[in-house]
Parts: sequence; C-alpha cells; structure tokens
Amino acid sequence: MALLILLLIAGCAGRDGGRGERSSAPSGWNGEQGQASFYADRYHGRRTASGETHDRNALTAAHRSLPFGTRVRVTRLDNGRETVVRINDRGPFVRGRVIDLSRRAAEELGMLRQGVAEVRLSPE
Repeated sequence: MALLILLLIAGCAGRDGGRGERSSAPSGWNGEQGQASFYADRYHGRRTASGETHDRNALTAAHRSLPFGTRVRVTRLDNGRETVVRINDRGPFVRGRVIDLSRRAAEELGMLRQGVAEVRLSPE
C-alpha cells in the first residue's frame, strides 16, 4: 500500500497546473525573429491552452511550440526595449507572427498603438 501511494505521488510530481517552473528555453532552441502581436482585451479571464486563466496584466505569451513555462526574452527591434515572458498558451496562428504577448508585455515593449512589432526571441 505504501508503495502504491509513493508511486501516485511520484506520478504527480512536477505537475503545477500548467504554470511551469522551467526557467530557460529547451536546449537547441536559439531563438527566432518575426512579428509579435498581443491579446485583445476580450481574452482576459479566458482559459489558455496550458489551463491557466489569461491575465492581461501578467508577463505571459503564446508560442506555437515552446513548452509551457519556458521563459523567453522578447526584444523589439526598432526601439531596443525588451521584456521577459513565460509561455502559457499556443499561438499565434497568423502567418509571420512568432509570439502573442499579454497586454502588459506589449506595453513594456511600447507596441500598444501599433498592435504588432518586429521582435527577436531569445532563450532566457
């Protein structure tokens, strides 16, 4: 019985509701470049692909393939501003876009007026 309990506990270890404790990008991923966009306000409070609730005031983002919990440095190419976000959703699904940012992350990059900006993603 004790062994069964230990196996159940071990099987649940590391599960954190999609919030991920990963601090760096997976090995072999060296970053990418393309357009960033940000979530419309209507997505605030909706569930993300990781199971979290989207919070427009958090430093989070959607990426097509990086594991949930991965932290990524996003640098806006035309003004040099940067922020670090945690991947907690999938997307964007628009050609040429590499990341969808929370409103707060977009604000830190100074892209609220334009809606999209050229960025470089780097491992954190």
